[in-house]
Amino acid sequence: MWFEQAVVYQIYPLGFCGAPGRNGGEQSHSITKIKDWVPHILATGANCVLLNPVFQSDRHGYDTRDYFTVDCRLGTNQDLADVCDALHAAGIRVVLDGVFNHVGRGFWAFQDVQKNRWESPYKDWFYLNFDGNTEYNDGFWYEGWEGHNELVKLNLRNPAVTEHLMQAVREWAAQYRIDGLRLDVAYCLDPDFLRTLRRFANEQGDFWLLGETLHGDYNRWANEEMCHSVTNYECYKGLYSSFNSMNLFEIAHSLNRQFGPEPWTLYKGKHLLSFADNHDVGRIATVLQNPAHLPLVYGLLFAMPGIPAIYYGSEWGAQGAKQSGSDDALRPCFAQPQQNELTQFIAACAKAHTQSEALCYGNYRNLQITNRQLVFERCAQGERVIVALNAEDKPFAASFDARAGRGVDLLSGTEHDFAQNELPPYSIAYWKITD
Repeated sequence: MWFEQAVVYQIYPLGFCGAPGRNGGEQSHSITKIKDWVPHILATGANCVLLNPVFQSDRHGYDTRDYFTVDCRLGTNQDLADVCDALHAAGIRVVLDGVFNHVGRGFWAFQDVQKNRWESPYKDWFYLNFDGNTEYNDGFWYEGWEGHNELVKLNLRNPAVTEHLMQAVREWAAQYRIDGLRLDVAYCLDPDFLRTLRRFANEQGDFWLLGETLHGDYNRWANEEMCHSVTNYECYKGLYSSFNSMNLFEIAHSLNRQFGPEPWTLYKGKHLLSFADNHDVGRIATVLQNPAHLPLVYGLLFAMPGIPAIYYGSEWGAQGAKQSGSDDALRPCFAQPQQNELTQFIAACAKAHTQSEALCYGNYRNLQITNRQLVFERCAQGERVIVALNAEDKPFAASFDARAGRGVDLLSGTEHDFAQNELPPYSIAYWKITD
């Protein structure tokens, strides 16, 4: 399927467009700004755009008011359709964020319950107790997402709720011609609801379901009945932690555990979403302790098994720290895109990734691991690529059996003789075996 060779460019539209923090009903058309960024998105090597919430919400997009109307702070339904058309015209796939576990307190059905209480025809859309209360003093208790009562949990076992959400998805597919969905907090979604979404995806033919998951066995959500892919938070942590602690055994162990040659490997053949940062975590340029490791993180991201994702702004090294009580610093509005050496390097990694069967589909095998160096092999369809990384500030003489004499670096185009495996300081190479 198309996503198996995807490079994802993630945008958090409310931040990207500089929308007000609270929805006061102001009408804007700021989402059309994305059209101006299309040349830049293409320049990064991305071929898919993931848009975080775009529909009417109370504040941050994950507190939905209306699944059928684009948030007025961003624009109109026609504005979003125009953006999707522009992306598709450039050969870029579009994935929307499906927030189906919970809604905001401004959601129309919840407001009907606030007004009509037990006489509301929508009271069974939620988990309510009219003998209780919350800090909002509605005169009834309801279940919120993980204790956050501004996010009202939906009853996905109610057929009327499921049909309402599926009708929204069908309209998104028809109106915006979307190519897939990111499923917010997929680990909280009812399994039968996930199965319903998968049946819909199967009917569309080539439609990607990406589930947000954090911990646990990803096979619970990524399987033939539910999501195609999930977010790989285990390796997200391993990426920055391995460099900050100068212990590349950590990420090598995670990758081998997930994709290695042993029979107990967990996710061999699956395409998990790999990322260095996103709208929920600190920018990788801020999290990393050594700036010289920044391109190496991306080099590893595009070489390891998975679907690589770039978070808008991070391709030029934008900074942003996660702050208590607010993610605003992670979701800024940039006046215009920037490009520098990091952007160019990421583009080279993206090109190498999308054009290599081994990097998109290949297995994983560690060849040499030290605290500061990692060499591994990816193989598929007769193609072999050896990835060699040196995170140290001095050269390193790598010693491994390449089972070949020569190769060519997919990043630089230079030839390589495996009799001479000295890795320059702070370097990464993708050596495609030529003989």
